[in-house]
Amino acid sequence: MSTLDPDVLQQLLAAGAEPLLVARVDRSDWPIVFSNAAFDTLAGDSASLERPLADVVEQLLGRELALEVSENVRASQETSIPVEAHNREYLLVVMPTLTTSVSGERYCALFWRVGSLATPANAEMRQALLRARRRVRDLSRDDPVTGLLNETAFREVLAHDWAVASRERGSIALVSFSLDDFAAYLDVFGRHAADSCLRRVSQALRRHLRRASDVAARITTERGEFLVVLSHASDKSGLEAFATRIALAVRDLGLHHPRSKSSRFVTVSAQSALVQAGEDSVGADRFLEQVLDPD
Repeated sequence: MSTLDPDVLQQLLAAGAEPLLVARVDRSDWPIVFSNAAFDTLAGDSASLERPLADVVEQLLGRELALEVSENVRASQETSIPVEAHNREYLLVVMPTLTTSVSGERYCALFWRVGSLATPANAEMRQALLRARRRVRDLSRDDPVTGLLNETAFREVLAHDWAVASRERGSIALVSFSLDDFAAYLDVFGRHAADSCLRRVSQALRRHLRRASDVAARITTERGEFLVVLSHASDKSGLEAFATRIALAVRDLGLHHPRSKSSRFVTVSAQSALVQAGEDSVGADRFLEQVLDPD
């Protein structure tokens, strides 16, 4: 059987009636490498090429669905998600693809299937199944107090993104936040109030994540509680500016801390690091430990 000419195939895809995106996912920023005219019409933006996939999906569908898509892309898991865009219902199909190229390039296709939610009953059933699936996933991956990833899930994401960054000699960054004098806060107010404080701080942190491909987790060590962010920032100054914004946002929460040595309110201290993955023998786990315990 003869092979279809790539140029002919691209013309067929470009002319398709259903919106289509293709992203290259062996690169850390998951750049868009193809979008057809139907998607450009849906998004109202013909400049999607080379933009990060998570950013494009977040702009069109919102942050929660962008996080859902990012989770499945990382896991190389095919899935279908009911979505709505411009008052029209679609079934968003996330389809990881592999190539036989020796270069190891990997792609993921996103199809917006029109008419897949033909009846309200069908749409309601799909939404219920989606909520149930998310709930099962969250129970195994999320920290129950903060709603951020738990340590096990975070290490899995870090290992995946580290491997991708190593292949392309890309950068990867971590920022850890520790609550100042948190043991004293716990002594004064007790566990319930301390958990509430952690939850409020985590919510402030999550609001300032720049893109859906950035993730945050709660990690508990012998040295205390840490909220850790995995970022794909490319410069140290941008990373430090991000840490400063988080610190200001936490201070602005105005959570009273009578035993703080530095303020009347709950504050955080940040430790950040940015490396070129694959340049030395430091692996993902060691990189995380260096940020949690820089001494």
